[in-house]
Amino acid sequence: MVTICAEKANKPDDYAPESLSVPLWQGKDSLAKRKQRKDTMLIKAKTLRGYTLESVNGEIGSVKEFYFDDCHWTIRYLVADTGNWLTGKQVLISPYALLSENKKTNRIVVNLTKEQIENSPSLNSDMPVSRQFEEVYNGYYEWPTYWGGPYMWGSCPYLDVRDRENRCESTLGKKVWDSHLRSTHEVSGYHVNAVDGEIGHIEDFIIDDETWAIRYLVIDTRNWFPGKNVLVSPQWIERISWNESNVFFKIPMHTIRQSPEYTDETLLNRDYEISLHKHYSRQGYWVDGNHPAN
Repeated sequence: MVTICAEKANKPDDYAPESLSVPLWQGKDSLAKRKQRKDTMLIKAKTLRGYTLESVNGEIGSVKEFYFDDCHWTIRYLVADTGNWLTGKQVLISPYALLSENKKTNRIVVNLTKEQIENSPSLNSDMPVSRQFEEVYNGYYEWPTYWGGPYMWGSCPYLDVRDRENRCESTLGKKVWDSHLRSTHEVSGYHVNAVDGEIGHIEDFIIDDETWAIRYLVIDTRNWFPGKNVLVSPQWIERISWNESNVFFKIPMHTIRQSPEYTDETLLNRDYEISLHKHYSRQGYWVDGNHPAN
């Protein structure tokens, strides 16, 4: 299910997703464009960590971790490790700034200069990223505001972050959703609970490099089912207790136990995704329709 965070659960640290009345992939043009693309890849967050970040005029560091929002579970920023260059300053790179990624050379190229990054609004490395800072930061780089609409990337039903010619303008004031940024480093290790008990912990995140959505969580169940990792979608989460580092799914333990196994050698193609969604009786995120399956 696609989520929006206009409301929170009763407990301050709990988050209970709700379905949107409008599907994320709405519109014939948007869906057709997605079907035509052949280069969409699903890649692990841990694989991208350590990738060299290259600006227009030189290297700026490497990928340290990622910030994602806790509504749509989409990567909002790559956090750069700049070594001794900008010590003590958080350098955040939006997917809007990405030009290309090369999995053979482990490099990501961004359309920013080193001077732009050096002169960007400053945030100490030990400070949380607030919405107020995001407004200033996105304004400095002239990036669209992703929270200015009901969809994953704001006001657009569908948005390829690499398609700069067809970006939607933000619609702040029309439909704004509340969220918080979470780091992949922080959420790694969170306990994962089925409807009838704990089943493991979050080991990694599977990212769609076209939209930068987190499509799946890699769940390590070896303490319960020796040697087996499985994938579940964050859109299937029932609720999260952030203070207690617990994620809850309304899925029986035996269903997760019988899920298709995931290993480092698993080919994450559409056939695998179809079998995974079929196992959980869920509609795929790539399917157009007015009522996404719960």
